[in-house]
Amino acid sequence: MKGATYEPKSNTSIVPLGQTVITANALETLHPEDVSAAIHRHARRDWGDLCPEDMAENELSLKEGFRLLSAYRDRNGTKFWIITEADRSVTTVLLPEDY
Repeated sequence: MKGATYEPKSNTSIVPLGQTVITANALETLHPEDVSAAIHRHARRDWGDLCPEDMAENELSLKEGFRLLSAYRDRNGTKFWIITEADRSVTTVLLPEDY
């Protein structure tokens, strides 16, 4: 996956994010402020635009050490995801078509 490292403004989080990266496509498409805000929401367990079942799955994933997924929209309505790997080593910002 080609992309760039993304540095959120604060390192304080409930969810360990590891290295935060963004795909090249997401970097070119999304507004940086919207990405930063979404990363902070994800870190605070605000899963964004997920159904209740997927939110519950994330809460289980926190306890069991599975991958976490959040979904958000930027100011232009573009949907994007944030995925934190099960080992919490990497969190990736991507567009659904990047997956």
